[in-house]
Amino acid sequence: MAHQLRSIQTRARIIGAAVEQFIRFGYEATSVDEICIAANVSKGAFYHHFPSKQALFLALLQDWVQELEQSLTAICQEIEWVPQRFERMADRLQQVLEQAAGQAPMFLEFWYQATKDPTAWGASVEPYQRFRSIFARWIEEGNQQGSLKAVDPDVAAATLVSLGVGLVLQVALEHQGLDWGTIPRAAVKLLLEGMSTAQAQAER
Repeated sequence: MAHQLRSIQTRARIIGAAVEQFIRFGYEATSVDEICIAANVSKGAFYHHFPSKQALFLALLQDWVQELEQSLTAICQEIEWVPQRFERMADRLQQVLEQAAGQAPMFLEFWYQATKDPTAWGASVEPYQRFRSIFARWIEEGNQQGSLKAVDPDVAAATLVSLGVGLVLQVALEHQGLDWGTIPRAAVKLLLEGMSTAQAQAER
């Protein structure tokens, strides 16, 4: 048990050090040696957890996506009325944007590396497909419960994912330009006004 805990802590240290190095110097300019020094671990410990720097980089993306997906699952379990789910999701998106403001270069690195490497490309595209699927199911549920208009679930879901990605990109490029803390909820509200039924708008 103690060994397992140390292993988890070591992995967390490596990831934390890698984020700092990638943000400061970029993915390509950061070496495994530099990550190990920053994390105060041996190269053997690094390769025990990650077979390569790319594997570590993709693990960062997967951990981030998993956290978002767990948030969406919790929202779905807690809230039955679909428009309210999207409003709660907007609050979660606000937290993502606050994170993006501090880690802007990291998000840009994800997208840049995806354009150069098929493995990174697949790992980057797959989460968008999963989120579109989740949102499409929510929208279909909203259609059935009468809270959302009979819109095309796939088109609406793609629009919602595009909104989230676009906001993250804007924060990465211009995080000091606007009050990003208020924009996610306002943006989702605009979309919901177009999709919600009269009954749903009366209950909001």
